[in-house]
Amino acid sequence: MTVSGIRLERLAGGAGSRKRSKRVGCGRASGRGKTCGRGTKGYKARSGSRRKVGFEGGQMPLVRRLPKRGFRHVRKHAFAVLNLRDLAAFVEGEVVSPETLKEKGLIKGRYDGVKILGNGELRHALLVKAHSFSDPARAKIEAAGGRCELLPR
Repeated sequence: MTVSGIRLERLAGGAGSRKRSKRVGCGRASGRGKTCGRGTKGYKARSGSRRKVGFEGGQMPLVRRLPKRGFRHVRKHAFAVLNLRDLAAFVEGEVVSPETLKEKGLIKGRYDGVKILGNGELRHALLVKAHSFSDPARAKIEAAGGRCELLPR
C-alpha cells in the first residue's frame, strides 16, 4: 500500500527510539527468569513490597531520633506588640489604627492583630484603634485625653 510515495512497511522510528524491554519471568535463559531480578527471599522479593517514607532499614529513623521541642497552638493569635513610646510618631488628634501603623513602618509583616502595651509616656490625645490593650496602656491613653477603641479579632 502506498500513500503519496511512502511505503508503510519501510517506515522506521528514529535512532534509539525503540528499545526492547526485558521480559520478566520467561524462563531461566531469558536473563530475568526465576526470581525476576528481585533476589532471593526478603521483603523486596515479595509482591506489594514498598519502602515507607523515612524507612532506614530497621535503624531508628531520624524523625524519631531527634528531640521534639515546643508546641504550636492551632488557634493562637499572633499580635504585633507596640508600646506607648512608639506612638510618639503621631500628631495630637490623629487616629492610630493598624493601617496607619503600617504606613509609618511601625508594623512589618503579617499579624492577626495589634496590642498596645503601657511602656513609655503619651503626651497628647490620640484615638487609638487596636485589637487589645494592656490596662496600664488604656489608663495612660485616657489620662492624656485620648480614647481607646477595641477592634474585633
